[in-house]
Amino acid sequence: MKKIEAIIRPEAFQTLRHDLDTMGINGLTVSEVAGCGQQKGQEGIFRGNRYEVKLYPKVKVEMVCENHEVEGIVDVILQTCATDQVGDGKIFIHPIEDVYRIRTGEQGKKALI
Repeated sequence: MKKIEAIIRPEAFQTLRHDLDTMGINGLTVSEVAGCGQQKGQEGIFRGNRYEVKLYPKVKVEMVCENHEVEGIVDVILQTCATDQVGDGKIFIHPIEDVYRIRTGEQGKKALI
């Protein structure tokens, strides 16, 4: 099993969610996060005071899937979320040893479904 963690632009999430649903991927954890990478800071003014914004709002989408599903999911994320501009995000793939469903105690693939 693998955990796919994608940090994407917030405006790309709804389309990504629809495309993952179409694939049959419906188990997601979604978090609103902020971060920075190669994007340069922006200057803002609030009540007459200048400030620099170094963190940008992003959405982190996490899912655990079987090994054979990883390539298809990554392809969907790349196709859906790419704008060819700095700040499109990153995809991280982590190995998962095991998974348990807390309610029933099911383990492995049964716990994912």
